[in-house]
Amino acid sequence: MTLAKTRSVSLVGVDGFVVDVEAALTSGVPGLHLVGLPDTALSEARDRVRAAIFNSGEDWPNRHVTVSLFPASMPKKGSIFDLAIAVALLAAAEVVPARSCAGLVMIGELGLDGRLRPIHGVLPAVLAAANYGCRTVVVPRANAAEAELVPGVEVVSAATLRGLLCILRDEPPPIEEAEPDDASVAVDGSAIRRLDVPADLDLADVRGQAEARRALEISAAGGHHLYFTGPPGCGKTMLAQRLPTLMPPLEPDSALEVTAIHSVAGTLPPGQPLITQPPFHAPHHTASRASMVGGGSGRVLQPGAVSLAHRGILFLDEAPEFMAGTLDALRQPLEEGEVRISRAEGTSRFPARFTLVLAANPCPCAAAKQVDCSCAPGVRRKYSTRVTGPLLDRIDLKLELAPATRAELRYDLEFAEASKVVADRVMLARERTLKRLTGTPWRTNSEIPGPELRRRFTPAPEAMRMVDEALQRGTLSARGLDRVLRVAWTIADLAGHDEPDADDIGGALALWHAGRS
Repeated sequence: MTLAKTRSVSLVGVDGFVVDVEAALTSGVPGLHLVGLPDTALSEARDRVRAAIFNSGEDWPNRHVTVSLFPASMPKKGSIFDLAIAVALLAAAEVVPARSCAGLVMIGELGLDGRLRPIHGVLPAVLAAANYGCRTVVVPRANAAEAELVPGVEVVSAATLRGLLCILRDEPPPIEEAEPDDASVAVDGSAIRRLDVPADLDLADVRGQAEARRALEISAAGGHHLYFTGPPGCGKTMLAQRLPTLMPPLEPDSALEVTAIHSVAGTLPPGQPLITQPPFHAPHHTASRASMVGGGSGRVLQPGAVSLAHRGILFLDEAPEFMAGTLDALRQPLEEGEVRISRAEGTSRFPARFTLVLAANPCPCAAAKQVDCSCAPGVRRKYSTRVTGPLLDRIDLKLELAPATRAELRYDLEFAEASKVVADRVMLARERTLKRLTGTPWRTNSEIPGPELRRRFTPAPEAMRMVDEALQRGTLSARGLDRVLRVAWTIADLAGHDEPDADDIGGALALWHAGRS
């Protein structure tokens, strides 16, 4: 019996674990037997590997081949193991030295012609290999830039199986190699609406709406959720689309985390291996619950809109038009910052710490002026309650917008602040927040847990008088108190105060109550 071993990675959500791929040549009926709980796509690897080996100029061993994927008790899925299976098999057949592939991690799908096709999820797979202690990974050439984002890992890239075999045998590369097929990774351009928004958007484009602009600034500085209501044409969508222009670039760790999610989902922008700006995701109101929070059928689980918006903005335009179950499914991610999807085969975890922005018309007929509305009072009330109270209780900033006046439409553009001016204030406020939160795992005020907020960051008693009265009247819940305090700290950071004063807390309380029916 001849035995050889290499490694690959299996992904569960955005987490991965290293898999030992062992190939053994034994006596018996010639063929390939794959063991280790493979799914259908992985079971079909035997046909892809056989064709790829033949078309790479190598011979298929005329013996019984057993390929084992360890740990055998963990389900494996996808075509990510193709390359590891082919190399382990050829090493067992002594086509390449067994020692040359024993310490490598092989990631890639094989085409029938021997090309190494790019795959989804390379970044989280390489991160998992690095965390396991592996120092060299082999990936398709089209995925090399993405794999090289992981520090401390040597990336070996190849365009074809034949080219990789030359590297393992320490031979000169083949004169002609097939070009990697970049089109094999489908990129859904609608998945990252941040890229669909024109690059020249600026907050100065919005006429009037001074309170809404201020709310955007507070949201960007503290990561607070927003809810805009108002008639069509008052600027709700314009304001939401300009929120990314106020937010600072992603920090290196966050950029890797966001990129890993989009890598798994197959939504990385072409030619952009690292996402450095906060994503902006805007699903249509017909989105299902699974597309919002993630999931899928069988063993293939995909991140949903809340995860694609991780560290960025999730914008739900026409929020009352979304299905009630879809909106209510947002409550748990808003509280915990992640989604856990459980299936019989196991549980997948997807990060989901995003800023939620909702926009809604006051009634179904969407009349530009209230006097033109044809909806009965009961219809208007029922429409507004489609965004339920428990969800509203988790929204920090609520504003009811009015149409801009004629003077604002004609002259306000000369006085409106540009996004860069506001973004500079947001950056200073975030620096103050980070200085105060040094030594904690939190980066923004919205991330501070309620118990810690009340224990370590409680303002002076005289500043808390307004919220104490609201609590006594029953117009403010315990969750609402936490939301108000977080916003108050953000307002204080924007103003340069050491801690919130009565005006800061009053402003936060007004923004929490505004727009509530």
